[in-house]
Parts: sequence; structure tokens; C-alpha cells
Amino acid sequence: MSGYSAKQVLDQLGRPGEHPVLRGDLALVGLPGLVYTPASGLGLPAVAFGHGWLQPVERYRALLRHLASWGVVAAAPGTQRGPLMSSRLLAGNLRTTLDVCTGVRLGEGDISVDPERLAVAGHSMGGGAAVLAAAEDERVRAVVTLAATETRPSALDAARRVRVPGLHLAAGEDRIAPPVGHAEAIAEAWTGPVQLRTLPKTSHLGFAEGRHWSELLLDGRGERTAQKFARALTTAFLLRVLKGDRRWDALLEDDVKGAPLTYRRGATTGGSVPARR
Repeated sequence: MSGYSAKQVLDQLGRPGEHPVLRGDLALVGLPGLVYTPASGLGLPAVAFGHGWLQPVERYRALLRHLASWGVVAAAPGTQRGPLMSSRLLAGNLRTTLDVCTGVRLGEGDISVDPERLAVAGHSMGGGAAVLAAAEDERVRAVVTLAATETRPSALDAARRVRVPGLHLAAGEDRIAPPVGHAEAIAEAWTGPVQLRTLPKTSHLGFAEGRHWSELLLDGRGERTAQKFARALTTAFLLRVLKGDRRWDALLEDDVKGAPLTYRRGATTGGSVPARR
């Protein structure tokens, strides 16, 4: 896609990729949740995704399926669903999910994950949990958050220990986790290369798909535009960092109408991530 504009890349990555997709159940290996994989492939990258407070993992199916269609194994543990959700325990579940992805042959045995190409991601408190997981797990090479929420233990403190590239998408109309005290603060505390994009018209639940009773308690509802940005930007970022695929750099390097760069430090598209010391 060299020479293409950010808008053209956004349109391309907003559509499904070339890989047929398989869906599986993490419960088959002892952990409730979903996993989506390309139909085949060895040495694939993988991402473990953390859900938001009270949100079922089914609200992220389209994102997980989309990533798989572009060649990334995407798994989401369905744990910590209650009102007393523990971000610390969900972070542990994300790490366990990476263990499953790297330690078990998926599909019919013709799908494997490269342990050097792992990422964590998440929405809301799941985004905070992803930061906690990245701070504790040296296998993690990239982090993506959607409307990240500060957590206990603190995702803000954990961000200071994360040296790998991070992409944070903030919701400009988020009344649950306003960017200034949550996603923006996490991005500014990040030690590694980082960029923050703020979707000005998006609510806290804008990244979650479909409808759910929790909308009676939380602000906003699923928004297709926010979900399209999340799919395209997450795909571009993971393919760039985990696979060194430069075709989508225009989307990561430039402002995009509806998702402008509001903070950046370091070159998040500057090459593969070195192992942490």
C-alpha cells in the first residue's frame, strides 16, 4: 500500500482480510472464552483481548474475527464478568490465554503461534488489564487499548514499566473514563513508543458491539464508526509491530479524520520490537 493515503488504508483495513476464519472455544483447554484463527498458518502472531466491565466477550466478536481474517490469532478470555471484576486477575487470564495460544496446536493442528509475536489488548477495564499484563510479561511485544480505564492495581503505574509500542484509542465523549485521567494519562506515562488517538464523538461503550443490558448502567452504546476505526487501526498496528508489515504505515503515521493523533512519543512504526531486558 506504499503511496496510499491514510484514508485509503483505513478503507482497506476496515474490510475483512483474505484469510478464511475459524472460531473456537477456549473452554476446551480449560479457560472460558473465544478464539478466532486463520484457517491455517504456522508461526502466526497472536493477541489476547480483555473485555470491559460487565461486558461479555461476544461484544468483541467482529473485532476478533477481523483480526483473524488478516492473519492474527485473536483470543478473549470470558472471565471476570461480575460487578466486582478484578483487573489483576483478568491480566493473569490474558497471560494464560497467551500460554494457550503458544502451547496448543489450534484448529486441526495446522495452526501455530510464534511466541515472539505476542500482543495484549482490551477495552475499558480490560484495556487497563492489558497494560498490567504487558508490564509483567516479557513475551508481550505490543499493546492496544480502547477507552482504557485506570485500574487497581494501577494501569498508570504499570505503563511506566512497559517498553514495547502502545496504541491507545480514547473516546472523546467518555463519561465513564474521561481520556484526561485514563487513556491520556496512561499514554503519557508509557515508557516505550506510544501514540494516542482520540475519537471525538465516541462514548465509553462505542467500541463494544451490539446491545447489552449494561448500557442501562454505563454511558453510551456500540457505534459502528468507532468499531471500524478500532478494527483498522488495531490491525495496522499489530501487523506492523508483530510482523514488520509496512504497507499500512500511512494510517499509523498520519492524522485521520475522526481519529486524530493527540499524543505521540517515539516511532511506533519504527521497526520490530527488541526483546526486553
